[in-house]
This record gives sequence, structure tokens and C-alpha cells, in this order.
Amino acid sequence: MEINDANTALNFFVTCPKGIEQLLAEELQVLGAEAVRQTVAGVSCQGDLALGYRICLWSRLGSRVLMPLAEGAVRDADQLYAVVQQVDWLDHLRPSGTLTVDFNGRCEGINNTHFGALKVKDAIVDQIRDATGQRPSVDRQAPDLRVNVHLAREKAVISLDLSGESLHRRGYRQEAGEAPLKESLAAAILIRAGWVEKSSGQAVLVDPMCGSGTLLIEAALMATDTAPGLLRRQFGFARWLGHRESLWQALQAEAVERKNAGAANVLVRCHGSDQDPRVLEKAKHNARRAGVDHLISWKVQSVEECQAPELGEAVGLLISNPPYGERLGEVEQLMFLYQQLGRVMKDQFAGWQAGIFTSNPELGMVLGMKAQKRYQLFNGTLKSQLLMFEIYENQPVPEERENQPDQVQPLSEQAQMFANRLRKNLKQYSRWVRKEDIDCYRVYDADMPEYAVAVDYYAGQVVVQEYAPPANIDKVRAFSRLNDVLQVVPEVLNVPADQVVLKQRKRQQGTEQYQKQDETDHFFTVTEHGCQLLVNLHDYLDTGLFLDHRPIRRHIQSVAAGKDVLNLFCYTASATVHAIVGGARSSVSVDMSTTYLAWAKRNFRLNNADMSQHKLVQADCMRWLEEQHKPAYDLIFMDPPTFSNSKRMEGVLDVQRDHVVLVKGAMELLRSDGVLIFSNNYRRFKLDHEALDAYEIVDITHKTLDPDFKRSAKIHCCFEIRHKR
Repeated sequence: MEINDANTALNFFVTCPKGIEQLLAEELQVLGAEAVRQTVAGVSCQGDLALGYRICLWSRLGSRVLMPLAEGAVRDADQLYAVVQQVDWLDHLRPSGTLTVDFNGRCEGINNTHFGALKVKDAIVDQIRDATGQRPSVDRQAPDLRVNVHLAREKAVISLDLSGESLHRRGYRQEAGEAPLKESLAAAILIRAGWVEKSSGQAVLVDPMCGSGTLLIEAALMATDTAPGLLRRQFGFARWLGHRESLWQALQAEAVERKNAGAANVLVRCHGSDQDPRVLEKAKHNARRAGVDHLISWKVQSVEECQAPELGEAVGLLISNPPYGERLGEVEQLMFLYQQLGRVMKDQFAGWQAGIFTSNPELGMVLGMKAQKRYQLFNGTLKSQLLMFEIYENQPVPEERENQPDQVQPLSEQAQMFANRLRKNLKQYSRWVRKEDIDCYRVYDADMPEYAVAVDYYAGQVVVQEYAPPANIDKVRAFSRLNDVLQVVPEVLNVPADQVVLKQRKRQQGTEQYQKQDETDHFFTVTEHGCQLLVNLHDYLDTGLFLDHRPIRRHIQSVAAGKDVLNLFCYTASATVHAIVGGARSSVSVDMSTTYLAWAKRNFRLNNADMSQHKLVQADCMRWLEEQHKPAYDLIFMDPPTFSNSKRMEGVLDVQRDHVVLVKGAMELLRSDGVLIFSNNYRRFKLDHEALDAYEIVDITHKTLDPDFKRSAKIHCCFEIRHKR
């Protein structure tokens, strides 16, 4: 194809995220395109070269602007080569220029995109070399010419990519938070939410979970009539031989005039908030680069703290892209966030419109509001919805979820049964708790299948641990029951609601138990059989004290007097503390976590331990055992994790596979009249008696379960192992 002047009729194909083809078609028509036709993830149209430039400059929704040069039937590499050579490439690229090829699709003779791109490159280079004796080179980063080839149904379309980098990369977002929206998708969300019409007058926009600010920045660019392409430094056509620089400069000058006029007359106000000050700082920088920072105010706050600004004569739109929870266990946690968002919308934003973008319909249901409109969009490959709400003073509840968990209602019959069970357990344990001198115990452990939680009391504070529900359980119904629990527990246990901590119990892998979950650094002291122990209910998956091991710790305390004690996989060394309080002569506690060893040191100091006699060792227990050979201990306690692949370890620990090696290694360090207490929490664990027949082994599991754990499923197993005499 030869382009003689800027008025030559050209074909264009503009790609876009799936789901916004109709919006893109409407945008192209406004830009002057003709013969507009939608297809999956793109729109074809016709116009002159100025239209191609306008799309690059003004499209908020498009990804790439492709200008087809040739097409033809392709079944193998030779036919592809021939179709590419139909184009006179010297019309588009200097002999000494650079190019890159984007290839997608396949056919029977071309089943690899890299191979297809290579054949296209060869066809272009061979043609230019044969004609001039020079050959262009490949530059994938900043080529003079970007060639796009789409192969489908044995037909190849050869196009120039006028856009270069995807148009969603405006140039302002150099810093982003976790999982940010593409700018083009953010623009589509705003257009579907009616922001274009609202921003032509007085309007207020609020994003209560703004992240790196993409929705707010795109909204401000629309309100000021700023062409998104003005922010970019480079386009694919810049060094194309068909480029008309004077035409491009005229279109840019027109865009600058419109931007200046729009900025002078804009009446909108935008407000963004997020609880993470670091990501909010990134949002501010992005807005500054986009030139719209004066239109957006920022505030560090949680969703529940969000309040609607004064509207006056303006119209209000709340827009947000909350997290979706794609990983296991996240959805249940995020339901509380969506529930809180729904409450804030109803309590603070009456009279507003709201748009919530999510890929998880279950989360949308938890908002407790009925969406008037739903628009289907795609966030990458994730099928998503934009839920649009009219927020009234008395917001109607969705018909399918009339008993939403955020509605304050009397307890249901099932919830009352749960409360009665909790009271019964509390009464049953009260005398035992006083007798044992403990202030931490389990009150409830999935006694009723409908309420699959564990409730643990820690000296006036409570941990509710939710067992991960099966995949076939309705997550919204399960969430409603969890809300029952959180309503009942403070009342029955007589603790403030803010002293109840919710966690989800799931199988831990690798170093998950060592990973910090929060930043509260909230330690406090509890008492157990005369020992003072630090617990932390917020910051980690575990609290620092395994309640089910209480009888084992009590037994260690009762037999430790005058003994040398070894605690392997010691965690926070609470068992060692019991040994010290029980009069142990010396102790060594080994763990690979520096975090938990520091916690153990605090426990030692709390109980006035002599640190010269009681040592803490940071090491991989398996390796440490291999390096020790002298019997030096009268009492050894070993409680390995079920599984660990920590980076600090060499290899992987599997307690079922490795327990024989662990036990034998520990027995080498045990004096002839000593005892090894071996415990673990793998519910299907089977001790290999045959491999360990050199020792005397007694299963004492039934003796290591206090009343608060006797009703539970097999929570741990425990053995006393001695040398045979």
C-alpha cells in the first residue's frame, strides 16, 4: 500500500480489553471513524491518516491501533513469507532502520509464535536487502517500525502498529500498588458509571479504596478534556516513513487547547482514600505526573472511616475496585471488607450513585444492596462485573439475600442454639479453669457443624478461628453464620467486641506460621500453672501458645527438677519455660525462626530465667541433630511441624516421612534413664514401631488432652520414648 497524502482512505483495527468493544466503537465514531464494526476484543473502522493519529491521541479505551497493509491465505511458512512480501517495505522503513514483529495465532504449518515472527522478519529483511544491499536490524525496545501479524483460520493480516506501546500506558503511572487496573479498563468503568455526563457539570467523585489512584486520575483527565495520548512520549508511528509530522503537531496543538479550556472550566472534585499510606503516596506522584493533582484530595483512612463530602449543587459518584480474593481463604476475609463498604455506602452516601467493580459475585452480594444495573467487563482474563447502585435513604435489600449479615437483627434460632452451647461449655469449664490456675483455654470447637469455628479465650480476649469451609458451601451463607458467631461471642463471654480477633484456620505450608500478618505488635501476658507467657493474638497466624499442649507442658514442669532439658522445634519455648519454673538445671531450645527465638527470650526474662544456664539456639533442628553426638539430656521434648519447606532449611521436612530420623537423632542425645516426649499435630500420623523397635514406646495421647480438647477430633498425638533396659 502506498500512502500519497494524509487524505488517503485507510483501514484501521483498534484492539481493546474484552467486554468494552461497544464503548470503543462509540468512541471511534465520535473521533470521526466510518464503517465501524465490532468484533471480539477489537473494532475495525475506516478513515484518513488523521483518524489514526486521533485514535492514538484520544482513545481512552483502545490498546493498539493497527493499520492493515496486506492479507492472504496462510497454511505454512512459505505462504506467510509470500503474503508479507506483497508489501513494499521501503515505503515504510529505511534500509538502515530497525523493526520488531508481534505475531499471534497459529495454523497447521506454523504452531509457534516465535517461529512465525521470525519468518515475517526474514521476509521484510530479505526484500529490503535484495533491493538496496542493506538490511534492517531488530530492536524490540524502540524500533522504527512495529509490525503486527494476526493469523486465524488460515488467514494472515499484516499490519503496522501505529501505537507502539499499548495505549493504556499513558505515561503517568510509574508507580502502582498491588494488582492495579489498566488505565483503559478504569476509563471503561467510569464511562459505564456515567462519569462523562456527570463531569460536564458540578460533580464529586469518591474512591474509598483508591490504591495507586488510577480511577481518580482517569476521571480527572476526562473532566478536563485531556487527551490521554498527550502524556506519552513515544508512538509507533514516530519513525515510520509514512508519518506526517505537521499533521501530528496540528492535532497535538488542538488537544492542548482543549485541555487548557477544560482545565479552566472544570467543576469536579475528586477524593481518594486508602489505609496504606505508601500506596497513597504513589497515587499522589501519579496524579502529579498526569497534571491533575490539583483536582484530587487524598486521605489515609480505612473504609469504615470514609464520609461523604458535601455535595451542594453537585452530583455524587462513589466508584471503587475493591480486592477480589483470588487466593484460597481470601474471599472469606474480604467479605468483612465488602460488608463494611456496604454499610458505609448506606450510612454516609445516601443520594449518591455508586459503582463497585468486582470479579466475585459472592462479594457483591455481601454489600447488602440491590444493584440497578450490571455491566459485564473483563479484568485481563477475569470475568468481572460493574455493579451500579442508586443509594436511597432506605436502601432496598436484594431479594435473594434478604437476611444479609450486616442487618442488625435478633438472633436466629440456630444462632441462639450456638449461644446456648457456648454458655453450656463456659459453665462446664469454670470450676476446672479455677482449679488449674489457667486463663487461656478453648471454649468451643466446631461443636455444631453449622458453626465450624474454634473459640479460644485468652485472659479477657478471644480468638475466633474459622475452619475453611468446603468448596461446595455457599460462602455468603457461611459468612452470615460467622457474623452470628461474632455477635454472640462478646455477649456470652462478656468481652468487648473489639477484643475478639478473627482468623481463618487452614493447612499451613512452609513458613506460613512464621509470617507476620499485621503490624500491631500487640503482646500481653497470660498465666498457666504459675508460668508467665507472652501471647500475640493479632500479628501472626498462631498466638505463641498452643493450647492443646497444655497438659504436656504441665507434665514437663512436674518432672523437670534437676534435669538437663532439650526442646527441639521450640517455637516460643513455652514448654522450656515450664521446665525452668519446674526447676530444670539447664536447657537448650532450638528453632530456625529468629522471630520466635526473640519471643522465647522475652518469655525467659518474664520468668527470671538464668540465661547462662538456659540457651536459645537458632538452627535447622534436623541439621543440628546430625551435628550432636553426646548424650547430654535427661528430658527431651520434640514437637516438629507437619510439613516445612522453609528457605532456612536444606530440603523439606515431612513429619510422617522423617520422624524415624528425628527420633533416632534425639535418642542419641538422651541419657540412659531419660525420656523423649515426641508430639506432632498431623492427624493421620502413624508411628513406625518396626523402625523404632530398639526403644520402649508408650502412646500417651489420651493423657495429654485436657477437658477443653477431649471433645475435638485428633488434634495431636504424643509418645514417651525411652531406651530399653
